[in-house]
Amino acid sequence: MNALKLDPEKCTGCMRCELACSYMQTDLFQPSKAVIRVSALEGHTSYAPYTCVQCAEGWCMTACPVDAITISPVGAKVVIEDQCVGCKLCTIACPYGTMHFDVERHKAAKCNLCGGDPQCASACPTQAITFVDTPSQDWLGAFASGRSDYPLSGKAKSTH
Repeated sequence: MNALKLDPEKCTGCMRCELACSYMQTDLFQPSKAVIRVSALEGHTSYAPYTCVQCAEGWCMTACPVDAITISPVGAKVVIEDQCVGCKLCTIACPYGTMHFDVERHKAAKCNLCGGDPQCASACPTQAITFVDTPSQDWLGAFASGRSDYPLSGKAKSTH
């Protein structure tokens, strides 16, 4: 199964991923409609992209009272727009804060992996976002916690 791998160490904050995502989702270059976001850290000296990690737990799916979130053939948890009643329970249930709510449509929105060809990864010039063949996992947890087992933290111990 393929999953998005997000590497904050490589992110330059160019926001191309947000533009590509918004265009793919809405046919408009409107980053506020993107379901991937780039956070500025440390006074805009570093950046971190974040979006749905397609977690195995699927809290958004569990919280949805009308079963409007399902798993697509590419393994993405997707919102079935016709079924979504706009209750926002999925946005509350998501521990990563990556479920969004489109106020114009009154529907939940989230990363759907662009049907298996994520445009955020294609648009990223530094490969801070890649689409890799691996089980879904929390790529940012170790980075965010400052754990030494994060491979690019500068603290990882060499195995060579």
